[in-house]
Amino acid sequence: MRISLEEAGRRLLQAHKILITAHVHPDGDAIGASLGLMHYLRGQGKETCLFIDDDIPETFSLLPGAAAIQRPDGRDSGADLLVVLDSGIDRIGTVQACAPEAAVLNIDHHVSSEDGAGYLYLDAARAATAEIIYELLVLLHADFTLAIAMPLYTGIATDTGFFRYSNTTPYTMRAGAALIAAGVQPNIISEAMEAKPYALVKGMAAAMQTIEVTPDGRVAGLFLDQELVATLDSTEGFIDFVRVIEGVDVAVLIKCIGENICRVSMRSKGTDVSAVAMRYGGGGHVRAAGCTLPLPLAEARRTILSALAEVMGEPV
Repeated sequence: MRISLEEAGRRLLQAHKILITAHVHPDGDAIGASLGLMHYLRGQGKETCLFIDDDIPETFSLLPGAAAIQRPDGRDSGADLLVVLDSGIDRIGTVQACAPEAAVLNIDHHVSSEDGAGYLYLDAARAATAEIIYELLVLLHADFTLAIAMPLYTGIATDTGFFRYSNTTPYTMRAGAALIAAGVQPNIISEAMEAKPYALVKGMAAAMQTIEVTPDGRVAGLFLDQELVATLDSTEGFIDFVRVIEGVDVAVLIKCIGENICRVSMRSKGTDVSAVAMRYGGGGHVRAAGCTLPLPLAEARRTILSALAEVMGEPV
């Protein structure tokens, strides 16, 4: 059931024990929105836990409360409200099993989120789910402590390419400014997000050797096999290296994470890549989307490039 932001706030404040979660393979927005909301709710005296069914990149360890993020263990948490952020309920792994009796509140900005949760607040005009949580907390007259502000700023900044992408709006900039006024130091966040271990930089150099550009120059991709992926702690930001190639509209990253399992990420300047992602059970935004394919790397590559050619209206 679709609800207003005001109703979402009431549901949060009426709950007794709250379990917050976000999608597997969490990014800065998923982690930032979750931590920011967690700190606010704990400040309101709510018993609140945060489960994510995946590893948390070390990059985000500087955020207040990052150590509180737990992997689900399958046991009933006793929560009466499950809050799903930055994702539909179908992408949270095994977390729902930890709140079998809980009502579900889904807060998201992805156009692909469906009304499958008990309560859904969706605003696709917002640049990030962290931006929605900021708006919600303003509505609730929250005191923006540094513990709340740092994760929310990180979520907004990372989902907008540090305010460079087309999803950046005047409201986004005002939210960022307010969070900076609350004590966030943008240089600390950006330096932490940009820092990479030496081994990862070496792996990045290897990944760059897989770059392919289609004959018409409109699509460029990185195609990482399982052996290469095993040497990488993260591929966060890799897609940006092909996104900036002159003439490229769509950048693609396909990585093999297991036998016949490939994760696909797409970024575009004009093409609706969510149309491709949704075709294969994924989702996202018009300009940024992804999916998982039960295919070997070579077949996943052919499948996505073919689908992009169809969506783009002519051979790529």
